[in-house]
Amino acid sequence: MPNDHELPLDQEKQNEPKIKVERKEGEPTSAFKGASWGALLVGVTAYLIGLFNATMELNEKGYYFAVLVFGLYASVSLQKAVRDKEEGIPVTGIYYGISWLALVVSISLMGIGLYNAGSIVLSEKGFYGMSFVLSIFAAITVQKNIRDTQKARERD
Repeated sequence: MPNDHELPLDQEKQNEPKIKVERKEGEPTSAFKGASWGALLVGVTAYLIGLFNATMELNEKGYYFAVLVFGLYASVSLQKAVRDKEEGIPVTGIYYGISWLALVVSISLMGIGLYNAGSIVLSEKGFYGMSFVLSIFAAITVQKNIRDTQKARERD
């Protein structure tokens, strides 16, 4: 008979109105946030799994890992500097310039490294290039979503 007592509780839970969480004005949707985080995780994970399974020397793996971390940081830093400047938040010219330079240097290091990598077949080069670009783009989007969500919640 314990099932008889559980049934009314389950029915009560089903009859309770579901509370819909309202999205604030300017806040990205949950789907967009999830897609952005998913893209970042897929890009970085694929890149790191590729490095782990690669037959290259450890110093080469370290180079490609450092370029990924540098690229992620540079892209987020540039996104923040551009957004701050657009919103009228003071950004020094040197920081803005260094942010652009860091992103260009990280992309160049990846391109030059892959071009000169004789031990990596062309399909692997494409894989590293695409997962690098996906990771950078996703990092920018995740940072934008975090900032938009914070700004939308501060308005209320």
